[in-house]
Amino acid sequence: MAPENAAEPELPRGVALAWGVATNPQRGPKREMSIERIVDAAVEIADAEGLGAVSMSRVAQSLGYTTMSLYRYVTAKDDLLVLMQEQGIGLPPEPEAGLDDADWRERLRGLGRAQVDVHRAHPWLLDIPIQGTPITPNNLAWMDAMLDALSAAPLDEDERVAIILLVTGQLRWQSTIERSYEVAAGAAGIDPQTIDDGRSAVLDAFVTAEEFPALRRAVDAGVFREGEDPFAFGLERVLDGVAEYIARRAGGDRPAPPPVSRETPEVAADKKVREARKSVREAEKRMRDARRLERQAVREARARHQVD
Repeated sequence: MAPENAAEPELPRGVALAWGVATNPQRGPKREMSIERIVDAAVEIADAEGLGAVSMSRVAQSLGYTTMSLYRYVTAKDDLLVLMQEQGIGLPPEPEAGLDDADWRERLRGLGRAQVDVHRAHPWLLDIPIQGTPITPNNLAWMDAMLDALSAAPLDEDERVAIILLVTGQLRWQSTIERSYEVAAGAAGIDPQTIDDGRSAVLDAFVTAEEFPALRRAVDAGVFREGEDPFAFGLERVLDGVAEYIARRAGGDRPAPPPVSRETPEVAADKKVREARKSVREAEKRMRDARRLERQAVREARARHQVD
C-alpha cells in the first residue's frame, strides 16, 4: 500500500488513458469519436500492415476524420502506441481448472503458451521497444499472474521477479524467431516450412564432415528436417533450471549470484587494457581468416580429386 502522504505521480497521457484517469478532451469532432475507436482502428492497421503503417494521419483517414481531430484525444503517437499495446496484449488467461498453487510449472507453461499466441495474433507488439518495468494495467496483470504462479514456491520476491524475466525472455525470443520466419515467407510468397526445407537442402549439400564434422552429424541425424521443436525444448530446460533452484531453496540453500565484474571506468580506459583488447580482436580476425583459407583449400582439394 502506498503511503498516505505520497504524491500522486504525474503520468504520461498514454499511461493515464490506459488507467482511465486522463481528462477528457474539451471538444471533439461533430460525429462521435472515442479513444476506443481510435485504438481499434490503429490496431486493425497494425495487424494488417505492421506497426510502420500506423500514423496519426492514417488512423484519422481510416475513421473519416482529420488528423487534428485525433490530437484532441491522443496527443502524440507515443501515447497511441501505449494504448495499442494495452489492447494487443489483453488480459492473461485464468489458471486452468484443477491446478493448485503448488503447480507453478504448469501455470507458467500455460501463461507462456498464451503469451506466444498473443504475439502470433499481433506480431507488431514485438516492434514496440521495451522501456523498463511495465506500468499499464494489462501489462501489470500479466506480471502479476506470473508472480502468482510462483507464490507457493520457497522464493523471495526478488527471485520471483528474476524468474519471470528469465521465462518471458525465452518466450519473446521464440516469438521473435517465429515472426521472422513469417515475414520472410510472406515476402517470398511461400509457406514458412518451405524456408526450413530449402535451408536443410543447402546444409545437406554444402556441410561436409571434413569442414564441419559436428554439424554434419546433426545434418545426417535429420535435425534440420524433422527435429523436435527447439523452442519447446528450450522453455522446458529453463523450467528445469527453475525447478532445480526451487528445490535447493526448499532445502535451505540459497545459491550465490554470479560474480559481478569489478572493472571500473578508470581500468576500462587504461591504455594497456585497450591495447590488449585490440590485440585479442586482431588475433580473432587472423583465426577467422585462417579458417576461411582452410575451408577454401579443402574445397579445392575435393574438386581436384573429383576431376582425377
